[in-house]
Amino acid sequence: MVYPQAIDSPEQNRLLAALPPEDLAWLKPKLEPVQFALRDVIHAANARIDAIYFPQVGWASMIALLDDGRSAEVGLAGREGIIGLPLLFGSDRSLVESIVQSPGTMSRLSAEAFAESLDHSAALRALLLRYALAFQQQVTQTAACNGHRALDQRMARWLLMAHDRTIGDEFPMTHEFLAMMLCVHRPGVTITARLFQRAGLIRYGNGKMTVKDRLGLQAASCECYATVSREHERLLGPV
Repeated sequence: MVYPQAIDSPEQNRLLAALPPEDLAWLKPKLEPVQFALRDVIHAANARIDAIYFPQVGWASMIALLDDGRSAEVGLAGREGIIGLPLLFGSDRSLVESIVQSPGTMSRLSAEAFAESLDHSAALRALLLRYALAFQQQVTQTAACNGHRALDQRMARWLLMAHDRTIGDEFPMTHEFLAMMLCVHRPGVTITARLFQRAGLIRYGNGKMTVKDRLGLQAASCECYATVSREHERLLGPV
């Protein structure tokens, strides 16, 4: 698989890039570049989290798994954030599964090194706490959106969030997986995606989705996308 960026550039992660140069220089030797393929599980639900990941290229979804076998996306993280947030709060378990949605490279920091880094760098701790709040707002708004907005608005919001975390305009996506992301049955996703394609907003096929008209998607989305974007920008800068 060919990745669109070099694997040895932690600064591609915007949290790492925002650190003071001396803090980043101290942290860099502890980071290990890891490549992930589509659908790789980074952290399994209720399993021990042994590392935190700073995405450089690609992004992952946080998936809630139900006892009846169904699942739903509750959040996503790419180069604007981290994967493994429970470690920041002193827990090594999570109810959600982290699964790769778009393949790429991430910088791995072991749990032990992460704890040491938080003690060493007040800037890192403060930055990650602000990110945790931004991520919480994303999860909260997603719940409200999924409960009260129409499917076309929710799909537009989700495609914009995926596009924000993608280098270029194309990313892997099937109707089955998009239906899981939006907590709906596949036929509804197929109909809505077809309408978006006819309107020239997207192109899809062969397991790939391409954003053709971002402004059109923003017009089709509800206020939830803009709300989350504004809160992230207030806390950390633009996604």
